[in-house]
Amino acid sequence: MYEVTKSGIVEAVLTWAKAKAQTLLQKQCSGKKQNKLKGVPKLEDANDAGTRYSLDCTLILTEGDSAKTLAVSGLGVVGRDKYGVFPLRGKLLNVREASHKQLQEINNLVKILGLQYKKKYESEDDLKTLRYGRLMIMTDQDQDGSHIKGLLINFIHYNWPTLLKLPFLEEFITPIVKATKANQEFAFYSLPEFEEWKNETNNWHTYKIKYYKGLGTSTSKEAKEYFSDMKRHRIRFKYSGPQDDHCINMAFSKKCAEQRKEWLTTWMEDTKRRRELGLPEQYLYEKQTKSVNYADFVNKELVLFSNCDNERSIPSMIDGLKPGQRKVLFTCLKRNDKREIKVAQLAGSVAEHSSYHHGETSLMSTIVNLAQNFVGSNNINLLQPIGQFGTRLSGGKDSASPRYIFTMLSPLTRFIFHPHDDALLKHQYDDNQKIEPVWYIPIIPMILVNGADGIGTGWMTRMPNYNPRAIVENIMRLLDDEPLKPLIPWWKNFTGAVEPLVDQRYIIYGEISMIAENKLEITELPIGTWTQSYKESVLEPMLHGPNDKTPPSISDYKEYNTDTTVKFIVTMNPDKLRAAEAEGLHKFFKLQTTISLSSMCVFDDNGCMRKFESVEEILREYYKVRLEYYNKRKQYLEGMLKAESLKLSNQARFIVEKCDGTLVVENKKKKEMIEELKRRGYDADPVKDWKMKQNKEEALTEMMDQDSNSQLEDEEADGVANPYNYLLGMSMWSLTKEKKDELLKNRDEKLQELKILQAKSPEALWKEDLHAFLEELDKVEAKENEDAATGTSGKIIKAGKKGAPKKKEIVAAETRPSPLGRRVVPKMDVKLKEKFEKESKAKRKSHILVL
Repeated sequence: MYEVTKSGIVEAVLTWAKAKAQTLLQKQCSGKKQNKLKGVPKLEDANDAGTRYSLDCTLILTEGDSAKTLAVSGLGVVGRDKYGVFPLRGKLLNVREASHKQLQEINNLVKILGLQYKKKYESEDDLKTLRYGRLMIMTDQDQDGSHIKGLLINFIHYNWPTLLKLPFLEEFITPIVKATKANQEFAFYSLPEFEEWKNETNNWHTYKIKYYKGLGTSTSKEAKEYFSDMKRHRIRFKYSGPQDDHCINMAFSKKCAEQRKEWLTTWMEDTKRRRELGLPEQYLYEKQTKSVNYADFVNKELVLFSNCDNERSIPSMIDGLKPGQRKVLFTCLKRNDKREIKVAQLAGSVAEHSSYHHGETSLMSTIVNLAQNFVGSNNINLLQPIGQFGTRLSGGKDSASPRYIFTMLSPLTRFIFHPHDDALLKHQYDDNQKIEPVWYIPIIPMILVNGADGIGTGWMTRMPNYNPRAIVENIMRLLDDEPLKPLIPWWKNFTGAVEPLVDQRYIIYGEISMIAENKLEITELPIGTWTQSYKESVLEPMLHGPNDKTPPSISDYKEYNTDTTVKFIVTMNPDKLRAAEAEGLHKFFKLQTTISLSSMCVFDDNGCMRKFESVEEILREYYKVRLEYYNKRKQYLEGMLKAESLKLSNQARFIVEKCDGTLVVENKKKKEMIEELKRRGYDADPVKDWKMKQNKEEALTEMMDQDSNSQLEDEEADGVANPYNYLLGMSMWSLTKEKKDELLKNRDEKLQELKILQAKSPEALWKEDLHAFLEELDKVEAKENEDAATGTSGKIIKAGKKGAPKKKEIVAAETRPSPLGRRVVPKMDVKLKEKFEKESKAKRKSHILVL
């Protein structure tokens, strides 16, 4: 068989079969010019399609049924003779990589247009053979909409490349943001354009801002407005030369993976440079834009989807979170629930508070994953799993419905994401709403604690978990300017072994012991191997034989597994046991697996993708950013304590002068009252003033959230904002000696707190946080171990009238490892090691040749 494969016969047969399938598909799928089509559901065909007027007809392809409804509303303006509408079901496939059966999904589109495979469309006369002379793409103005446009361009370019050189393909753009005030209305077709307008308009916050995240947001009235102004909304795709072909191939061809990496890296670095220089972002659809070439579409619009795909799939080095996870954490911190909440309800809350624009099913899965704590999942779960959140039996896939399980923040979460760092975070804004920050700044690198796994565009990441205590120890060593200790992958409650191989590779072993002459006990599986799948894919074939011709390898097995532990008792024939021992029991029973650290790609603090060569490199890079933020925290807290003590002093003085009659504010206009306070040397609200100096936009948003609408209306009516409301807004009950003494006491406490803070270094602050975290970690793990032993599943047992009941261990002895078992020491697989060594040498050799 090997010789046949080597000779190329198999490859030739597969190529022939593929070509035959392609020919058959083309015969079945090719369209033809005809007036009426049958069997195409949801098609709103143009009346003139397939007639002698077909060259003037335009087929509008929409993103889903709701967008089709919008387009049909617009047909009331432009008419039904020259325009047809057809909704796409989700995203087109990448036709370069799809199988022939998958390609049948686009049969309808080919039939509607009247396209024929293998035919070249090179002139206007060729276009006359189609049912439609133009194809217009109408998608949401977001990154996924851009991807759909790109996939459609790719589909045409792959099958009919010359068609892109003709005036055939167009797009219909709609506003992504509208700003209205009285009779004024401004429409923006990209977020950078909207940001430019905000920067140029001082009173932008007085406008009503509406975000259009999807075509379904627009009303039928707005649809008619769009179609009434076709010149603004219709953008033609224009072929500008071979560079267009190169860009399309680069974006979609499987062979161009390395080029896509370079393309995205260049874009990220350019974006970073423009931000540092204060330059506006580049965008395509300016008011005068009438056409776009394919290279510009790929490099300025499609690149946004590719980067967004990476952001969704690959976490940040700083907080170890992906955007969906960050939105969940943001919402939970904002809610600060003291009681558990249903996962399904929390998902709705996340969508509300963080402008989550995708399906809530995915969000609920994210919440469940953040709460899982079985072996092989999280070393530190940021949410509590209150209910069945999945186990190692099925790798977490056995979790209960989100309607039936509850969660809340873990006690550890606020020790990791310290409240004192909240003011330093750079929050994002979406839908005119303050949402989650670009990244959080935890006191330990969570990217190492819980690992990472994800595949994006051109990049992927795979990182194992590490021991949080070992990470803390190494951070302490960095703070003390001592050398780092090597970090080895580690998973909580995993009882197997992890040993280094070569070139950043590790081998992970399960546990197996001899308990009798012909009996073995398996008590641990390699990370990523789940109990149920191991039984079905390894032990069952060994017991019954993988096929009729192969005899069984084992005589029998019994299982004593629980949701948290593994225990299989395997019985073997003595001869077969000796053969298995010679091979190595771990290898024979598939109790070993390997992991590689060659794909440690994450976003750095600047939002640029970066590949790290070692865990220590990640730790040092994180340390540099985190220490900088401890400096910022210290400066911020010092400034805030000064502002708070000054505010308290002003309030105490105000009470004294008001009570002794020195200060009279009654029966005066607001302006006169404020002028009097200024004349007497009172400070404008020191805390608001301090926050404004730190971050003007954040402070404005916070004040607008805190102030009532009536108060804002009063201030606008008077033509003045009141920075002295913290004094003039004090209640009558505040004008007492007791209140004055309380304020002065609070001021002295703030000043003492400031004095203590000033005496500490940023390094000392970090060490304090780390010690507090370790103490809480010990408490949480002790509680988890106690609950596991008593079967209370994390629930607090409330005391009755006679006091709290005694907790009894309910774990059956039969589920525990046998105390008489003799542990089998893993035998290094020599062939496997040699294979990796050869790969490592070849990799180094190729790297030297490149240099």
